[in-house]
Amino acid sequence: MTKSSSGFFACLVLSLSLILTLSSASTILFQGFDWESWHQQGGWYNSINNLVGKIAQAGVTHVWLPPPTHSVAPQGYLPGKLYDLNDSRYGNEAELKSLIATFHQNGIKCVADIVINHRCGTKQDHRGIWCIFEGGRSDGRLDWGPHYICRDDVEYSDGTGNLDSGAAYAAAPDIDHLNPDAQQGLIQWMNWLKTDIGFDGWRFDFAKGYAARIMKIYMEETSPDFAVGEIWNAMAYGPDGKLSYNQDQHRYDLANWATVAGGAIAAFDFTTKGILQAAVEGELWRLIDPNGRAPGLIGIMPNNAVTFIDNHDTGSTQQLWPFPSDKVMQGYAYILTHPGVPTIFYDHYFYWELMEEIVKLAAVRNRNGINESSSLNILAYDADLYVAMIDGKVITKIGPRYSVGDLVPSDFKIVTSGQDYCVWEKQSA
Repeated sequence: MTKSSSGFFACLVLSLSLILTLSSASTILFQGFDWESWHQQGGWYNSINNLVGKIAQAGVTHVWLPPPTHSVAPQGYLPGKLYDLNDSRYGNEAELKSLIATFHQNGIKCVADIVINHRCGTKQDHRGIWCIFEGGRSDGRLDWGPHYICRDDVEYSDGTGNLDSGAAYAAAPDIDHLNPDAQQGLIQWMNWLKTDIGFDGWRFDFAKGYAARIMKIYMEETSPDFAVGEIWNAMAYGPDGKLSYNQDQHRYDLANWATVAGGAIAAFDFTTKGILQAAVEGELWRLIDPNGRAPGLIGIMPNNAVTFIDNHDTGSTQQLWPFPSDKVMQGYAYILTHPGVPTIFYDHYFYWELMEEIVKLAAVRNRNGINESSSLNILAYDADLYVAMIDGKVITKIGPRYSVGDLVPSDFKIVTSGQDYCVWEKQSA
């Protein structure tokens, strides 16, 4: 990154920090599904409805639920009839509303997986192209034709739409988000998900598929309680194929996107994930940047960073970019005690039987008021040892080295530990 671009992004971060309203409450996100959840006998909504109490034990404030609409693919990521919530492999509309009500009764807000970059047609036009969209209602809402497809998506478009304002998506027609009618139709649909279904916030799938300035419109017109976008870009690697130490361009791209999108939306911190999963493999020196900060998005814009270990894409049965399986709890020890909004993955919590350890770490976070903007003081960073103090109240150590020397003051006491991680809490006088 050039000096001038670094200065530009620094100004963006500074200006955003001036308008953000900081909260002492800690937000914890729980991903409530994986890639195979649609297989669940009796329906996924009904299944997870019985587990809400256990999820609440981790101090979870928001749960991210799977795409709720009709979809060509069973996982929900090739949506068609957006108003049809009864043709989902996860369950029907009534079951979804019941699930949301149960979460609300337990003080947990619900985040819908919003898949609007692309959309699958349910009928063919006169050319035989699947580009006629049905909304799933009798009043014609979201009934679209090929004019609503980006004209550079030549496989589906009729050439009358605008050029794509973001990255292309080959598997389905790219929706023209520069079309005001498309924008208003999607805004109306999202507000319906809030008022009629009960959702509180959004997780935007493939958010780089349309311009950040369009995301700003969606945020302003739907006012979600919480929102996060998926901007999954390639990280920098050296000639030897190893992850480069400097990932500034990667994290500043995320910061720039969140800023242009209005500053009220967060981004999944793919930078931190990539660095952290490399660091726990004997390279913990990666967990500090040249300025003494965390090296991911949490080091420059923590209020807009949602950290995670794995999700339905990177982990689960897809395994597209998995965290080292024997070091997952080191990852949770890091994200649950550090700035940003941490995410707990369903598979780790239930299938991997890590609930007890995760609950203890989450309790430390909540008990000490660790939140998105908590201060971070990195005390040690070596190949086999990382130690950091958070808000002057909590010290976290990850790595196989047992001894931490005199880094931990005498008034700190161990409150939880596990394989290659340990957490201390400052004791009151």
